[in-house]
Amino acid sequence: MGHVYAEITLLNAVDVVLAGRGDLPSENVRKMTVNAMVDSGAMMLTINEEIARQLGLITQRKQEVVLADGSIRRCDFVGPIDIHFENRFAGGNALVLPGADEVLLGVIPLEEMDVIIDPTTQKLAVHPDRPLMAQMKVK
Repeated sequence: MGHVYAEITLLNAVDVVLAGRGDLPSENVRKMTVNAMVDSGAMMLTINEEIARQLGLITQRKQEVVLADGSIRRCDFVGPIDIHFENRFAGGNALVLPGADEVLLGVIPLEEMDVIIDPTTQKLAVHPDRPLMAQMKVK
């Protein structure tokens, strides 16, 4: 199977909360749509410095990460961030990988959004058994 990409929208979750309370006009919520590589070998959402800057995400801490080649790096752990795909949503944080040329969508947000990688179409898809609402295991 080749690489799978999905168009996702990333939003500054603090802005979303402020807009929901009426403290920020909804048109001022910082957001962007990106074409992310769906990476079932990665744990989290990984973005680059430019995306983190444009969304105004806050560095919460440094995180040591192991890259696909086995090398270890320290990256900024930023957030909070909202991730939207079709009628699905995940909230959380992102790792900032300096110089990254693509966004990686890892298994934690994939699980939260209850989506599947369809091997026949090589696309990300809403779970066919639950098309209207995501389902999450809690035990």
